[in-house]
Amino acid sequence: MFHSLAGRSVIVTGSSKGIGRGIALRFAQAGCRVLVVSRKLAEAQAVAAEITTAGGDSRAVAADITQQADSEAMAQAAIASFGRIDILCANAGIFPAARLGAMTAADFDSVISTNLRGTFLCMSACLADMKARRSGRIILTSSITGPVTGYPGWAHYGASKAGQLGLMRTAAIELAPYGITVNAVLPGNIATEGLAGLGEDYLRSMESSVPMRRLGSVTDVANAALFFASDEAAYITGQSLVIDGGQILPESLAALQDL
Repeated sequence: MFHSLAGRSVIVTGSSKGIGRGIALRFAQAGCRVLVVSRKLAEAQAVAAEITTAGGDSRAVAADITQQADSEAMAQAAIASFGRIDILCANAGIFPAARLGAMTAADFDSVISTNLRGTFLCMSACLADMKARRSGRIILTSSITGPVTGYPGWAHYGASKAGQLGLMRTAAIELAPYGITVNAVLPGNIATEGLAGLGEDYLRSMESSVPMRRLGSVTDVANAALFFASDEAAYITGQSLVIDGGQILPESLAALQDL
């Protein structure tokens, strides 16, 4: 039986939609007090309102996590609202497509700034409170793309997500003496709002590449993040967990044809 996370404070970046929203709602269901973070305050407030309407405790804040001042203000907002920071879910990320040759330096820098530098800034902003209490959970949303697989148009995205794992491993060593763990979830193909406009044919094609024959849900990813935040995961740090329905297992699509 898992110990309750009720009453713990969690920051979820990039939580106005998609996986981040799913993580925020799932942690609220577990009784956590949730700071919803997005670049757009109105969108963050909408998710916070969902949580409070369902009986949870949530606040919203606008922050551009590529900016150190915004990341620090985010951490201070969590402390002002909830008194402490128990859990950071560094989820915010962007994934514009651009192939090598067409990708500009600005394209590359933008993705690295949000996905990797932003993760570092958010983590850094929360450390003083976690270190002072000698306790904390940091959970990064990485991806199978970069650490495990590649995809045309996402060289910058893949580099940022692989970079997160490099950051995670050294951070896990440095922060272990303070009782702070650092782990990552690596989603595969997850059904989010962004996929809806790509059409049924695209969705069916994606499903056919997954042995479980379905896309993952945001709750599938959120449950993994919830585990890393739990007391039961206190001795797990510097680890990554793939949530992909077996997507990375087949050596080719032929391996799935007779299933």
